[in-house]
Amino acid sequence: MKTVWHILIKEFLQLKRDPKLFPILFIVPVFQLMILGYAANLDVNDVPTAVCDLDRTVQSRDFLSRFPNSGYFTFESVVDRASDLDSLLDRGSAALAVVVPKGFGRDLAAGRTASAQLIADGSDSAYATRGLAYATQIAAQFSQQLLMERMSLLPQASGFGLPASGIGAEVRIWYNPELKSRNFMVPGVLGLLLMVITMMLTSLAIVKEKELGTLEQLIVTPIKPWQLILGKLTPFALIGLVEIALVLVVTVLWFGIPIKGSLALLLFLCVVFLLTTLGLGLFVSTISKTQQQAMMTASFFIMMPMVFLSGFVFPIENMPNLIRGVTYILPLRYFFVIIRGIFLKGAGWAELWDDALAMGAIGLGILALAVARFQKKIG
Repeated sequence: MKTVWHILIKEFLQLKRDPKLFPILFIVPVFQLMILGYAANLDVNDVPTAVCDLDRTVQSRDFLSRFPNSGYFTFESVVDRASDLDSLLDRGSAALAVVVPKGFGRDLAAGRTASAQLIADGSDSAYATRGLAYATQIAAQFSQQLLMERMSLLPQASGFGLPASGIGAEVRIWYNPELKSRNFMVPGVLGLLLMVITMMLTSLAIVKEKELGTLEQLIVTPIKPWQLILGKLTPFALIGLVEIALVLVVTVLWFGIPIKGSLALLLFLCVVFLLTTLGLGLFVSTISKTQQQAMMTASFFIMMPMVFLSGFVFPIENMPNLIRGVTYILPLRYFFVIIRGIFLKGAGWAELWDDALAMGAIGLGILALAVARFQKKIG
């Protein structure tokens, strides 16, 4: 271990000699978390809406006023002709259009069904789907209120009373009662930052020594392969632990997302995940000859597929069966389940042991493969 200690000192001295590396390691991740914490937001608020009220009655104004009052819509444009809505939607000035036809108020007053038209810009399907869902809910509440007002007149008009009781639904949302996507996304950013920083740093640092020829100098010294590998990976593991601490502090204190589960379990499983990222970085270094090649390989063949297929944004349940099967070999998939479970649900080992074991097995496999290739390479 004395030999490993000297390699550790050497690695930290190399990091110290690069003054630009310090902000990249400890400031940029926090900055990225701040940006992604606000930018990675799937909540639909303030939908820009265009309105065409062809009826212009008390009933139509009452119906339209419910849209901005809901907090989900803002009226950006009010036009007199329905044909003018096309240009607004084409330019992107509005994502939703509401058209109230003539006779809307007359039909309501006569007790007939009145119609209104909703037009959504489907170029952003998620935005359009949620906007239409909110608008449909507003229309349903407006219709229900009219029905209750008419039923309240029945006792005076016909002598019939209202039903004594009805069906009431009490909705309770667990784990994220405010339905803020930030609470779902920010813990996932921890996994992304941990993967990017440790994997890229490991691969680039080793490939850089290849380019400079210092790795060959280490190989010819009386250092055993396991000592060289342990001395190389340990500094980056320690840096990863510091990254975890920084990100957790920002997540809890700045974004106000509490850790409902065990902090000790979270840190332990983060260390298990580090085995995977360090192994991936070591593996990339064995198949790359230059830093540019290592960066391209890590970005396009490892990180991008993991981001898209791990459930960070896109639900795995909605993927085709073939693609869904591929996700089972991605350690980031299991880490997202673990970290979101501990943060939001307060899940413990009893709920997360299967994901933790799967992630650990994949991590050990990747690390073993990388070590075998590295030993063969330096032999």
